[in-house]
Amino acid sequence: MTQNSFLLLLLPEITLTVVAFLIFILDMISRGDEVRGHRLRWFAFLGVMLTLVATILIWPLAAAGPTPVALDLGLGFGGDAVPMIVLDNLALFFKLFTVLVLAIIILSAGEYISEHTPFRGEFYALMLLAGLSIMLASAATNLVMIYLSIEFLSITSYILTGYLRNDARSTEGAIKYFIYGAAASAVMLYGFSLLYGATGATGLVEIATALSGGSATLRSLIFPALVMVLAGLGFKIALVPFHQWSPDAYEGAPTPVTAFLSVGPKAAGFAVLIRFLIVALPAFQVNWSAVLAGVAILTMSLGNLIALWQTNVKRLLAYSSIAQAGYMLIGLAAVAPLADSWTTGLNGLLLYLFAYLFTNLGAFAVVIAVEDRTGSVNLPDFSGLGRRSPFLAVAMFVFLLSLIGIPPTGGFMGKLFVFGAAVQRQMIVLAVIGVLNSVISVYYYFKIMRPMLFGQADGAEPIRVSTSMGMVVGFSVVMVLAIAIFAEPFIRLATESAQVYAAIF
Repeated sequence: MTQNSFLLLLLPEITLTVVAFLIFILDMISRGDEVRGHRLRWFAFLGVMLTLVATILIWPLAAAGPTPVALDLGLGFGGDAVPMIVLDNLALFFKLFTVLVLAIIILSAGEYISEHTPFRGEFYALMLLAGLSIMLASAATNLVMIYLSIEFLSITSYILTGYLRNDARSTEGAIKYFIYGAAASAVMLYGFSLLYGATGATGLVEIATALSGGSATLRSLIFPALVMVLAGLGFKIALVPFHQWSPDAYEGAPTPVTAFLSVGPKAAGFAVLIRFLIVALPAFQVNWSAVLAGVAILTMSLGNLIALWQTNVKRLLAYSSIAQAGYMLIGLAAVAPLADSWTTGLNGLLLYLFAYLFTNLGAFAVVIAVEDRTGSVNLPDFSGLGRRSPFLAVAMFVFLLSLIGIPPTGGFMGKLFVFGAAVQRQMIVLAVIGVLNSVISVYYYFKIMRPMLFGQADGAEPIRVSTSMGMVVGFSVVMVLAIAIFAEPFIRLATESAQVYAAIF
C-alpha cells in the first residue's frame, strides 16, 4: 500500500486529530478571550464537518465490493507485521455515526459550557479525541488495537465526566467511573491474554482460524475468555452487571457529556463486540448467544425496574439507557446470517443504534435547554413545559415515544427488527420479555410526559431556545420520524453495514 493510499484511508481519523490539537493550541493562545473561546466551538464543528466530507470521500473504497481494505500499521510480534484496523462497511457506519454524535453534542453544548466552565477549548478538543477513539475502536481487527482504542476512549471519558472541577458530584461520578473502568479494563485484558496464549495470535481472523481446528483443551479457554472480554465491553455499553458506574456518572457529569456517554461509548462497545464475536468466535455462536440472551434479559429488566423510582431526569435517562442497551443486545444474541431474511439481527442492532442516536441525544438536548433555564433537572422542573416552550415539549414527547418504541418513530423500527430477529431464531421468551419491558417503560416515561404536558408552571418564565439548540432538537425530531416513515434507505444502510471483515452477513 502506497503512502498516499494509507493517508487517504485514514483521512477521517487524521482530520479529527489535527483539528483537536489545533483547538488545544488556539485555546492556549486565546485563554481569557471570551470571544475567541466561543469561536473554538464553531472551529470544532467545522472540523466535524470536514471529517464528514472525508468519510464520504472514502466510502466508495469499501462500498465498491465485499472485500474490505486492511490497513497495516506495522505492529507485530516476532517481527511479522499484522493488520490492526480495517475499512469495511461496518467501520464506515460507525464513522458516520461518530460524526453525527459529535456534531449534535458540539451544537447543543455551547451555552451550557460557556456558563459552567472557562475551559471551553479543552472540552471541544477532548470531545473530538473521544470521537477519534470510537472510530479507531470500531475499525480495530486486532486485540492490541482494540485494547488501546478502548482505553483511549475511557481516559477521555473520565476527564470529560469530571470536567466541572468545582462540582463535587462531577468529581464523584468521574472517580466511580475511573475505578470501575480500571477494574473492567484489567479483566478484559486478562481475557485477551487467554486468547493470545491459546492461539498465539492477536488478529481476530487469525484467532478464528486457530480455534477452528483446536483441541478440546484449547477450546475450553474460550468461555472464560469470552466472559472476561464481555465484562470489559459490557462496562462501556453499561450492561448488567457492569452498569454500576453509569447512574452516578450520568448524574454528576456535565449534561452534554452525559448525552455523549449515553451514546458514544455504547456504540464503541457494540462495534467491538460485533467484530470480536462474529469474526473471532463464529464457531462458538451457540455459547455466546446464550450468554448474551441472559445478559440482555437482566439488562432490560433491571434498567426498567430501577428507572421507575427515579426523580432526577438525568438519572432516569441513565437507567433508560441501560434498558435500551438490553434491547439492542437482543439483535446480537439472535444474529443469523441469512441472506434472504429481512432481519439478520445485526442489521436490527445497527438500525436501533442509528435511531437511538437521534432519540437520546435529542432528549438530552431538551434536558440541557431546561437546565440552562432552571439550573436543575428534576421532574418538577419539566412542569408546564408545554406552555413555557411548546417546541421543546412536543420534541420531548416524540423522543419519549421513540424510547418506548411506539410508531411512527425510529425506536419502533429498531425494536421491530431486533425482536423480529429473536422470533426468527425461535428465541420467543427473549422477545416476549423485551416486549414486556417496553410496556413497563411506559410508566416512567409518562412520569416526564405528564407534568410536561399537563402540569402547572405558575410564575415560570418561557424557555427561549438558541438557534443552534433549535437546530439540534428540530433535526433530531425529523430524523426520529424519518427513520420510521421513510424507512427503506435507513434499513438498506443498516443491512449493507452488516458486511463485516472476514464475515459477510
